[in-house]
Amino acid sequence: MIFADDQDVAPDLVWISNARLAQARDAQGHLHLAPELVVEVLSPGAANERRDRAVKLNLYSRQGVEEYWIVDWRQRSVEVYRREQAELRLVATLDGDDALTSPFLPGFACPLQDLWPPAFPDVSE
Repeated sequence: MIFADDQDVAPDLVWISNARLAQARDAQGHLHLAPELVVEVLSPGAANERRDRAVKLNLYSRQGVEEYWIVDWRQRSVEVYRREQAELRLVATLDGDDALTSPFLPGFACPLQDLWPPAFPDVSE
């Protein structure tokens, strides 16, 4: 996604409605308008995590993203940010038996357990 010459990002996953997509793409297929939903899976390293949790959150908030999910594979959790009062705000931290849902994806529900590989039993006992 390219919002300005110095504001380009490559999120891990986006969802954009057909109506918004028709206005968002340039001739090369780049998005110049924010999608409704952006998902980032945290990459290893403190700098990468800071970028996803602060820099990208701020950019997506300013550009009009409606919902932002930060997937933390180490903690097996997902932070859900939704637009409230013109900015993205943390509305839930999901883990355990929680399920991901979104007002932009009616009928969609993904149990968080389905995102992670199965835990291996402790064989040392």
